[in-house]
Amino acid sequence: MKHFLSVKEAGDIMSLVGLAKACKAKPYENKKLGENKTMGLIFMNPSLRTRLSTQKAALNLGMNVMIMSFTGEGWALETEEGVIMNGDKAEHIIEAAAVVGEYCDIIGLRSFPSLKDQKADYAEPVLNAFVKYSGKPLVNMESATRHPLQSLADVLTIEEFKTTEKPKVVLTWANHPRALPQSVPNSFAEWINQTDYEFVIAQPEGFELSKEFSGKAKILYNQDEAFEGADFIYAKNWSSYKHYGERYFGKESWMVSAEKMKLTNNAKFMHCLPVRRNVIVEDAVIDSTNSIVIQEAGNRVWAAQAVIQSILQTN
Repeated sequence: MKHFLSVKEAGDIMSLVGLAKACKAKPYENKKLGENKTMGLIFMNPSLRTRLSTQKAALNLGMNVMIMSFTGEGWALETEEGVIMNGDKAEHIIEAAAVVGEYCDIIGLRSFPSLKDQKADYAEPVLNAFVKYSGKPLVNMESATRHPLQSLADVLTIEEFKTTEKPKVVLTWANHPRALPQSVPNSFAEWINQTDYEFVIAQPEGFELSKEFSGKAKILYNQDEAFEGADFIYAKNWSSYKHYGERYFGKESWMVSAEKMKLTNNAKFMHCLPVRRNVIVEDAVIDSTNSIVIQEAGNRVWAAQAVIQSILQTN
């Protein structure tokens, strides 16, 4: 594995899940693999699970880790090529990416979309600039369109908790006070489409994901219908792709409630976190024994470790 940008670099995803399980069983077995090597984690947006889990994964493999947050530490970056830099941006991403590459053997990058210009966001200018100019393997720690580390952890979690060979997995839109990216649902759909699970996406009309990501999923506009017989409920808000960046008002009824969970096949509840309690999901659901959000978050370490190990063994 040269880079880890999306499911496309994962190969056989169940083999990668198997490696994540092996890392979980023996976290320090390959501690010599990253000895005298450095992983740089670059954050252009806030993070809790991604930062800590990726750092822990790299440390488990014996790597040194450097972390920098561009939200409060780095220079404001220019990403457009050929511009006259006479505005408020002091450094171009061409030099910034190249310099980070001088210091690091592997780079993890986190960068969100603007949610203002669909074409620009989906072109992934920040992610692609680091791939092009850093000269080092890149791990996508969430970009404008994808969050593959989260998705690998999600599949690992489903594999651990499933009680039937081909579970019914429902990705449901839920209400939120802010406009959020499509990166987590995009990525989740992209990965689940690589499995043989029964896959359903439930959302209000006008909130369809790009067909590139929704793929073969069954699309429903009635949440109750989608929940019927489900084995896993994965709740997540996303802003509109069609009317780019718009959020839906007056859809509080899409909150995942204990009453709705009764429609399922005793389903497990999943969410990438952080989660707005009693907006996305009722306390009665997230605090129940069927909630596996903490185990899901814990699996972020093993997902990241499997990816970093694969890169170290390849490069």
